[in-house]
Amino acid sequence: MARRPLLRGDTLPLLGRLWREWLSPHRGTLAVVLMLIAIVGAATGLYPTLIKAAFDAFDAKDQRALIYGPFVVIAVTTVRGFALYGQTVLTNRVVTQVEADMQAALYAHLIEADMAQLGRESAASFTQRFTTDFAFIKEALTRISTVMLRDLAMLIALVGALLWIDPIMTLAAGVTAPFVAGPIGRVGKKLRRVSTNTQEQMGLMASLISESLQGARVAKTYALEGYLKGRAADALQHVRRLKMKAANTRGRLDPLLEIGGGFAVAAVLVLVGQRVMSGEKTVGDFTGFVAALLLASQPARALGTLNAILQEASAALTRYYALLDEPPTIREQANAVPLVVTKGEIRFEDVHFRYREDAPAIEGINLTVPAGTTTALVGRSGSGKSSLLNLVPRLYDVTQGRLLIDGQDIRSVTLASLREAVAVVSQDVVLFDDTIAANIAFGRPGASRAEIVAAAEAAAAHGFISRLADGYDFQVGPSGGRLSGGERQRVSLARAFLKNAPILLLDEATSALDSESEQLVQAALERLMEGRTTLVIAHRLSTVRDAGLIAVLDAGRVVETGTHESLVAAGGAYARLHRLQLSDSATQEILAQ
Repeated sequence: MARRPLLRGDTLPLLGRLWREWLSPHRGTLAVVLMLIAIVGAATGLYPTLIKAAFDAFDAKDQRALIYGPFVVIAVTTVRGFALYGQTVLTNRVVTQVEADMQAALYAHLIEADMAQLGRESAASFTQRFTTDFAFIKEALTRISTVMLRDLAMLIALVGALLWIDPIMTLAAGVTAPFVAGPIGRVGKKLRRVSTNTQEQMGLMASLISESLQGARVAKTYALEGYLKGRAADALQHVRRLKMKAANTRGRLDPLLEIGGGFAVAAVLVLVGQRVMSGEKTVGDFTGFVAALLLASQPARALGTLNAILQEASAALTRYYALLDEPPTIREQANAVPLVVTKGEIRFEDVHFRYREDAPAIEGINLTVPAGTTTALVGRSGSGKSSLLNLVPRLYDVTQGRLLIDGQDIRSVTLASLREAVAVVSQDVVLFDDTIAANIAFGRPGASRAEIVAAAEAAAAHGFISRLADGYDFQVGPSGGRLSGGERQRVSLARAFLKNAPILLLDEATSALDSESEQLVQAALERLMEGRTTLVIAHRLSTVRDAGLIAVLDAGRVVETGTHESLVAAGGAYARLHRLQLSDSATQEILAQ
């Protein structure tokens, strides 16, 4: 049977890229590691020769062996011990730094990725890449040093000792190697497939658990606990079966290596034993050879299992690079220039947009948003309002047509300058687990405390912040969970005030608030909108009655534009929405009575 290479498929190219991009900056430290590994290997190779020399000396009744032998053994083991320690410390230093660098690069890529890219997987699934996948990669990096290099050096040294003691018997012991290498290669190939499936399923499982916990309120309200527990149990069992399959596949290596080693030792016992009895070899030759063979079995076994570890890491690296190499669709042109906002007029020219080929969201919109005024987008759910809003800061790109700000195509300007000119306030408030001051300061990094307080006062947030025990240093908790909905919204508004951008996008900013909070937030919004080009989405038409322009959307098209009075008088789509909302309001008042 032909011997198969230890590394198969695209594992070598992956490891080559790993070296070029992440390991090569540490080549100085790795050179020291290699030197220490060579010392460990050489010291290990001395063991059987020392044993042979000791037994030969004892057989010759040489008293000096009792005097100098122990000191030599202590010296060799001391050198080997310190070399092992140094190699472990330096290896861990490099591996942990490479792991941190790779994780930082992946995080940087994800944080700058397009919304379309981020929408394909859940946040929990992406998070899982930083834990499970990197556990395989870190294990492989560590094993490459401690197994593939150190054990290989030990094995080479021990094989050298075996050849020095008895070359013929060394060849006889090595006959079993080709018969073990073939099955090891096949096991590694299968393990890589199983590992890839396991890592993908663990990502789905993490997503399922995260989704279930985030939706705990709905789950309890609709008594879905049983359904969710069953779904989670099925997913966990599926992952368990994949893990068992991987463990069983990996477990096949031990009997292969054990049996191969057994045949090698049996052959040596018979052949070398006969030569000792016939007087061709000494007892020292026999004991030294057997000791070397037994010592060599440990690194040989480790090298045999290394392929399985490398295949699991290869699957993780493939997933890592597939994500890291995915180019963003939202990119700056090579000759992009900073956006210059003189007035703030926004113009949509024959704009088309679709999330997928089969999912058109906007179909040929032509709309001019006058500078310094408020333009409202109204229409039924799914009519394209939010999609249109998302195009302004280039969260998505138009698939056809142009979007202009003061006559400048937003695809021709730098992303930083475009997004610096736009502030967004939506119903889905995003606060980070930090202080209130820090969350407001995200609107303009580097702002002073006085500027932060002024922004909070303008957003009607200073009052409740002052009543908190830590004031502006109050920790809002994950997703702002320690604040009420109205308080979170006002912190978000303060952030927009601090940013002081000339263009303001409001996406249902008050729809999720109670009446009292809505009044406070609405008053703050009116102050924020003064003198800015504002594009606002609102389902409640009462909040946009005073808008300078109202655009009615339906099925991704603008079907009507005008003021509130002119659109009601026209009796079209806006008038129908207005009548429906008046009817709903009247019904609610009757029910309240």
